Amino acid sequence: MTSQGTRRMVFMGLLVALATALHVVEGMLSIPLPVPGVKLGLANVVTLLAIYLYGFRDGLTVALMRVLLGSLISGMFLSPGFMLGLTGAVGSTMIMALLLKHTTCFSMIGISMAGAAAHNMGQLLAACLILQNSALIYYLPVLLLTGIPTGIFTGVLLNSLISQSEKSGMLNDLVRTSP
Repeated sequence: MTSQGTRRMVFMGLLVALATALHVVEGMLSIPLPVPGVKLGLANVVTLLAIYLYGFRDGLTVALMRVLLGSLISGMFLSPGFMLGLTGAVGSTMIMALLLKHTTCFSMIGISMAGAAAHNMGQLLAACLILQNSALIYYLPVLLLTGIPTGIFTGVLLNSLISQSEKSGMLNDLVRTSP
């Protein structure tokens, strides 16, 4: 393995670790809203960063490893919460990767908002299947409305991170390199 490949592998490990830590910490936070299940989606910042730097496959790896490791750390592996997190993470990763690769009309904020919406829809679909109750779909507008500000927040955060990294040249050796 080349030194470039080693750097990339180490950076991917750091992205997985950061996403997992954010996932676990966010699971411990209580957002003072009367809407159950609302989270900021900080771990999605890391997933979108991985997609931006390396593409869909590595973004999906970060998302899947984050959900798996986060659920193992929190004792929720294979629970309904794990299933909700998994479907949300996969759905949001797919949408964010599609928009990032195949469109030019969306900013990172727009892509992040779409990812938040896809995450909410994936979780709601999983909840309907797990509980075998399609009436939960009426909760979708509430989740989508809360997904707008969280998507904006995480998109602004990612824009700032990318901007600062480009100014410092910190990511120059890591961006879009092959393993």
